[in-house]
Amino acid sequence: MDTVLQSLIVSASLGALIGLIRQWGEQQDLDKSDLHFAGLRTFILWALLGYTAAFISGEYYPMAFIAAMCLVSLHILLHGVGSQKYTSIGLTTGAAALITLFLGALVFWDRLAFAVMLAALTMIVLGMKQISHSWTRRFTPEDIRSTLQFAAVSGVILPLVPDRGYGPYEALNPYNLWWMVVLISGLGFVGYLLMRAFGARVGVILTGLIGGLASSTATTLAFCRESRECPELSKSFALAIVMACTIMLGRVLIILSVIHPQFLYALWHPMAMMAIPGVIYTLVVHVFSQREHPEMDLPSLKNPLGLSIAIKFGLIYGVISVLVKLFTQTDLTKGLLALSFVSGLTDMDAIALSITHNLKDQSIGIRIATHAVILAAMGNTLLKAGLAVSLGSSALRKQVCIALGATFLAGALAYWIA
Repeated sequence: MDTVLQSLIVSASLGALIGLIRQWGEQQDLDKSDLHFAGLRTFILWALLGYTAAFISGEYYPMAFIAAMCLVSLHILLHGVGSQKYTSIGLTTGAAALITLFLGALVFWDRLAFAVMLAALTMIVLGMKQISHSWTRRFTPEDIRSTLQFAAVSGVILPLVPDRGYGPYEALNPYNLWWMVVLISGLGFVGYLLMRAFGARVGVILTGLIGGLASSTATTLAFCRESRECPELSKSFALAIVMACTIMLGRVLIILSVIHPQFLYALWHPMAMMAIPGVIYTLVVHVFSQREHPEMDLPSLKNPLGLSIAIKFGLIYGVISVLVKLFTQTDLTKGLLALSFVSGLTDMDAIALSITHNLKDQSIGIRIATHAVILAAMGNTLLKAGLAVSLGSSALRKQVCIALGATFLAGALAYWIA
């Protein structure tokens, strides 16, 4: 088959794929099914136009491709302005049209791999129209306000705050403090967005995974209370709690490795040991169990990007940073380990991040830092078990205490080995 004919077929095929997704997306809206613009045939022609324009630009008239871009843009603009009926022409259609034009040109320029990847990404974006609209409808004004507020404050403050130590032992670094706030809140926001996107009722697996990202403490507290109201679901609630606590260990490990990548080599073994009981419990209860786990309400969590939450974490992190620096500068190693355990009872992220920064600054050794993070994780595990004992149903207490008790013992073993 002639090379030019092959290229034309490839260009037309890529345009057809994008046009197919575009036309399908328009037809999902029944009110506009007869009014869609730029469907399958139009995108095929745009791709062929892009190939032809690139050919003419290379052989005869260098401005041919630019002229083709202007003509396609003008076509979309005039159709939108002159139409007497409602059409869904917008920036998305215009962008897709120009991308399709470039796909044909890329095929002519012998950039087939790039053209295929670009076409695939364009199809994904166009196909997500209904899904993205459904997700955004679930967001509340408070969600948007908190997100914009945090983005504005972070974007203005972070580049301007001084990157140097202040206070006792120069322990307070404003830049590091605010960067930790952004990092923790941002990761929590990922879990929060998933909660808002998937709605109030989800399966137990998704609940545990998202709860571990957003707030394992809030997840534990919420489901302990729910177990009193619905004791027959205690086994499912316990599974969600154990999964959230196990995911929390991986989340902390990822955060610390971002701050100080070398810390990952020393810390992943202890964290993996502590995660083993939770993983085994999840497999035994969920995978090998024949009983179906019913859907449940997600715990009520505040938006982790709220400014008040960010400031609260910053204050906790700042106080712990001063205490950690105090212990490290005065060689009170045992006091530092005790501080790590006690801090873990309230907030593991703050003490773990402070320890990691001191390790990065070589204020403490790798062994002490590893022991401190393990103790913080053990303290946090003990807190979750205490919540289950004090607030949960009898069935939930048994399940959670078995899993988290094994996690605590695994942490003790990891502490001894490290």
